[in-house]
Amino acid sequence: MFTASKKRKLTDDTKYYGVRAGKTPGVYTSWADCQENTTGFRGAQYKSFLSHKDAADFVAGKSPAGAKPTGDKFYGVAVGRVPGVYEDWGEAAAEIKDVKGPKYKKFATRKEAEEFVRSGGKNSGTAVAKKDGENPPAKKAKTAASTEGGKKLKDDGPLKVWTDGAARGNGKRGAQAGVGVFFGVGDARNVSEPLVGNQTNQRAELTGIQRALEMAPKNRPLEIITDSNYSINCSTTWYKTWMKNGWRTSTGAEVTNKDLVVEIRKLIDRREAAGVKTDFTWIKGHNDDPGNVAADELAVAGSRKARS
Repeated sequence: MFTASKKRKLTDDTKYYGVRAGKTPGVYTSWADCQENTTGFRGAQYKSFLSHKDAADFVAGKSPAGAKPTGDKFYGVAVGRVPGVYEDWGEAAAEIKDVKGPKYKKFATRKEAEEFVRSGGKNSGTAVAKKDGENPPAKKAKTAASTEGGKKLKDDGPLKVWTDGAARGNGKRGAQAGVGVFFGVGDARNVSEPLVGNQTNQRAELTGIQRALEMAPKNRPLEIITDSNYSINCSTTWYKTWMKNGWRTSTGAEVTNKDLVVEIRKLIDRREAAGVKTDFTWIKGHNDDPGNVAADELAVAGSRKARS
C-alpha cells in the first residue's frame, strides 16, 4: 500500500489521511497530499485518523477499530470555522460550535454536500433527517440560521478563504514556488498549483489572493486571510501611491509585481462597484490556525509540481 509524506516528522498529534478512492489511494500524513489526490476525482473517499492502522484499514475497505459507521452521511458546513464536507458529525459539530450564524446540513451524497458548501449554503439539496446526537453543539448554533432544520438560509457574514505562497530556495537560482488557496475541507475550489513567472515567495502570495478573488462568488462579501503583510499592503494601501507615481517607487524604480497588483485591484474594484465588500485579515503564519495550515500545505504541494 502506498504511504506518502514519509519525510515529515511524525508526532503524537500527527493525523493520517486515508484515501480509499482517489488518484492514488493510500495513507498520507499531509492534508495537502490528500487534497492533491482527491480534488477533481469523482467519487473520492477519504477520511482522517489518529493512527496509521485505522487509516490503512479504511483504505483497504475495512471498518477501522473503534470507528463508527457513517451510514453514507455527509455533513456540509458552509459557514463555520473551516467550511467543508465532513463524514463524522463530531468533526462537523466542532467546526460550528460557538460560530455566529453557522450554516450546515446533512446529505446522503458527497456531491450534494459539496454543492451546498460551494454555494455558501444557498443550495439546500436533499437533506437527510437528523438523528439523536446530531443537534447543534450549543444553543447559539441551534437558534441561528440553521440548515439542518430546513429553515430559510441567510447570508451571515463574508465567505472566508485562506491564501498562502511558498518558494523553495526563494531568491536563489532554480527556486520553485507554489500557490495555495483554501476554501474548506473537500472544496473543489481549493488551489494547489505551481507559480507561473518569477519564482518568488511574494509573487506566490499575491497570486494566491488573485486566484481567491477569481474563484469566489462575485455577489458575496469575501474575507481573505493571509500571513503576508506585504500582499495586504500592496492590495489595500501602497497601490494608491504607486498609481499616482506612474507605478514607480520613491526611488524611481518600477514597482515589483505590478502585474499582479493591477489584476488584484481590478477584481476588487469590480466587486466594490457591485456593492460587494472584500476585506483582508492578517494572521500569524505557522501558528496552528487550521485554514492557514491547510493553505500552506497546498502551497508547498504546488511548489513540488513540475514547472512547465
